Amino acid sequence: MRAIVEAFAQSTLEGSARVVISNNAGAPALQFAQQHGIATRHISATSAGGEAAADRAICEALVTSGADWLVLSGYLRKLGPATLRRFGGRILNIHPALLPKFGGQGMFGRHIHEAVLAAGDGVSGITIHMVDEEYDHGQILAQRQIPVMPGDTVETLQQRIMAAEPEFFVETLQAIARGEFAAPRPLS
Repeated sequence: MRAIVEAFAQSTLEGSARVVISNNAGAPALQFAQQHGIATRHISATSAGGEAAADRAICEALVTSGADWLVLSGYLRKLGPATLRRFGGRILNIHPALLPKFGGQGMFGRHIHEAVLAAGDGVSGITIHMVDEEYDHGQILAQRQIPVMPGDTVETLQQRIMAAEPEFFVETLQAIARGEFAAPRPLS
């Protein structure tokens, strides 16, 4: 998220961040957004009164903000049907592995890298994909391979992938804005 906000500020990516939403009231992303004059919302099932209410609140916050696209960056919850219906085909996620392998429910954080190392794969990477009603399932738009090095630990592999994610996400958004993908429609 930080890299995307910086790309907007430097005019290397056309657009603006309209709102940052987190289900975690203490998320550093909310503080970063506030420091950069971006609206923030803490919306969780607990604070909203249930999953369906949280989904409606997220969708309403996005519509009210004027958001055209949703970019999930570290958001680990499944989006609900109201948000998916309203923004279908305009929701992107970044995943720290090469999908479809090492994706799905429970595959986040160190769990992904543990699985890659346990499988003995020589390569991992980053996937940017469209979001649908299943975890890590939507159309894959872009992938970047990151080699698994001899002696890698979960931590070293995770650090190398995390270091490459921001630039890759911005590059992919720039390619979408240039209309380089058949789907989804270009950013506006």
